Parts: sequence; structure tokens; C-alpha cells
Amino acid sequence: MADKPHLNLIFTGHVDHGKSTTVGRILYETGALSENDLRKLKEEAAKVGKATFEFAFAMDQLKEERERGVTIDIAHKDFNTQKYYFTIIDAPGHKDFIKNMITGASQADAAVIVTSCKDGIQAQTVEHAFLLKVLGVQQFILGVNKMDAVDYSEAKFNEIKASLIAKLKPMGYAVDKIPMIPYSAYKGDNIKVKSTNMPWYTGPTLLEAFDALIAPNKPLDKPLRLPIQEVFVITGQGTVPVGKVEAGVMKPGQSVMIMPEGVTGEVKSIEMHHQQLAQAVPGDNVGFALKGVEKSAIKRGSVVCDPKSPCPVAEEFTAQIVVLNHPTAIGKNYTPVFHLHTAQLACTVTEIMEKKDPKTGQAMPGTPDFIKTGDVAVIKVKPTRPVCVETYKDCPGLGRFAIRDMGITVAAGVILSVTPKKA
Repeated sequence: MADKPHLNLIFTGHVDHGKSTTVGRILYETGALSENDLRKLKEEAAKVGKATFEFAFAMDQLKEERERGVTIDIAHKDFNTQKYYFTIIDAPGHKDFIKNMITGASQADAAVIVTSCKDGIQAQTVEHAFLLKVLGVQQFILGVNKMDAVDYSEAKFNEIKASLIAKLKPMGYAVDKIPMIPYSAYKGDNIKVKSTNMPWYTGPTLLEAFDALIAPNKPLDKPLRLPIQEVFVITGQGTVPVGKVEAGVMKPGQSVMIMPEGVTGEVKSIEMHHQQLAQAVPGDNVGFALKGVEKSAIKRGSVVCDPKSPCPVAEEFTAQIVVLNHPTAIGKNYTPVFHLHTAQLACTVTEIMEKKDPKTGQAMPGTPDFIKTGDVAVIKVKPTRPVCVETYKDCPGLGRFAIRDMGITVAAGVILSVTPKKA
């Protein structure tokens, strides 16, 4: 498993377009869901009068279980193709979509946008496509499901294809480079093997398109960045922070600087899954013993850096955000809690610079006074206490955030530029 490159894949699309069935079918075709599991799911589905829903149950099982008090024993959402090892980030509705996307430790390396050939494009399809773009996802696959419901019609597929291109192109999608695959999740056409029902289609199957994705590049050559999740004191080792390397390489014996505190120390040893490591690279979640640093001097949200190139502490930053769910509106001086990597702190929106049209991504004329649910905007932000951030372009892990208020995720975004504090 571990020897294959790993990618996180997110599935999005309108609620009734067969996303769950698609995922269930992929798990089955790759052997992540056994015949036995499928048989159990079939029986469960028939019992509740949903005879064709067995694949969907594979993904929806947690929700289904709560509703029906049954347990179906398949919770893993990982699968292997010939080339890669994938983890599925399922994106049910709006709120979960964002929670999984941003506050989840993983970030989508690629997205599958599912549209039903029967029902055509829905508002949600377009909205999800735009959110993915705003949140920095770079690779896409467009799946046109339910081809069996339209008798595998090439004309119907071409109609959907044309309307998807018309919607996605203005948002900056490179539509000529994105595979658009006609398939049937329920019948299995064009999932793993080419469908004999669609001889007119000559492109890849879904699994072939997954293997054509590009694994994320590990930024080994960038300066070290490791946001701290927790700090422990362990007898015999001293101060032991834990966190995930976002950029660069960390080795035992190396000097590090911890920002925004500006304290320096030396890495004594590095451990992952109780194994000593000779080095930690991006994606590794590690614990490491620090020499010369007191536990009280650093905290969750501090960032371990290369002393020659420490992470900037933000005086302010500009960001592009999507307002997901705000009961009223966001205006100037709004000060909610920002979740920036592992740091959580209040930040003030000092200016709303522009609003963008979610249908095209173009800036709208005028300077808005406030923004509300569904709006996409560029804002200026001032943190209320020192925090390390980078632009999303330089370091995605330190350039993404969620905004929470009243116990909900109200917005999410990426950092476009940072004005560092003067030393």
C-alpha cells in the first residue's frame, strides 16, 4: 500500500446524480468492497425497498445505519489502482463538503464532478465546481453518469458535454484537457473496462483516468514548515511536539526556529508510528524531541521553520473566500475565529475588496459593503495576535483556512498575499 504514491480524491455533484453509487462501484471494481460485502448490502437495500441502492449503501452506510439501526461492516474508503493508492473524501452536502475539504487533515489532489445524463447539470454541480476551483484543487475528471437511463445515447452525452463546457470554461477550467467520461455506475459501464454499449466513446474509463492523474509534488526543496498540532513533555526526551510536515525536510541534529515565538532549538530525534526516522518529508505526521526549548515557549499553531528562512508572521493578509453559510452577512470589522493550519485565532475582516461572480469567477464592479452566503470575495484580514501564514501558492498547507462562528463553518478560503510584521 505505502509503496504506491498516495492521492486524495473528492467526489462532488448534485445530490441525486449517483455520486454514492459511483464510489461504491469503484470500491467494488478495485476489490476494496468484497462480493460478500456487496451481497450484504444488496440484502439490506432490498429490505428497505431500495433494490438498486446497494453500491450507494457502501458510502452512505453511516447515515443509513443511524436511520435504520443496522451495522454494515465496511467503513474504509481507500482503494488501489495499478498506479496509485487513493483515499476518498466524500462530499455529501455543502457543510460537510467544506469541513472535509479544509478542516480535514487531507486536501483533495483531484476532484471527480458527477453529473447525471438523465437530469443534466444542476445549480449544485456548478457551485461545487466553482468551490473546488476557489479552494485550490488543480485536477479534475468530469463523470457523466446514468448513461444506461438514456439508452447509452451519444447525442444526449454530447448535449451534457456542451453545457458543462459552457459553464466551466468561464471559471478558468481547461475544459479541453479534462477527461469527460460517459458511464453507468449501476451497470458498471466504463468504470474499469471499456463499455461495449458505447462504442462511440474512445476515451479512458474512470479508473484509467484516475491513473492518468499526477501525484502531488512533495515540496522537498522548500524551506521547512511544520505547524505544531500538540506539545508533550516526555520523560527522558523533554519537549516533544507533534505535527505534519507541510514543506521541506527535517532531520535529527538540525537547528530549527519556531515562529511566531522566534525561539530556536535543535531536533534530537524524529519518530513516526513508533519508528525512528532519519528524516521527515512533506506528508509525514511526526513527533520530534527538541533540545533547548521549553514546552511553555511554544504551542499548537506555532510553526517549526528553517532558521535561515523563517515563516512570515502576518501583519495582515489578503484572501479569496467563499461564504458558505452565514445567517446574516459579513461586513467590515467582522471578527470570527479563523482556523489557519493548526492555529485557531480571532481575525478581523478590515476590508472587502471585491466580489466575484460565482458563475464566471470574474470580478464584479464596485466595492461591496458586505457579503453573504454564496458570495465569493477578496478580503483583507488582520489577525488579533501573531500567527504564521504563507500564500496558498507558496505553501498550500499554510495558505488555506476555514472561518468558524456560532459553531458552524461560515466561510473558507485561500491566502493570496501576506504583509509580514516588521521585525
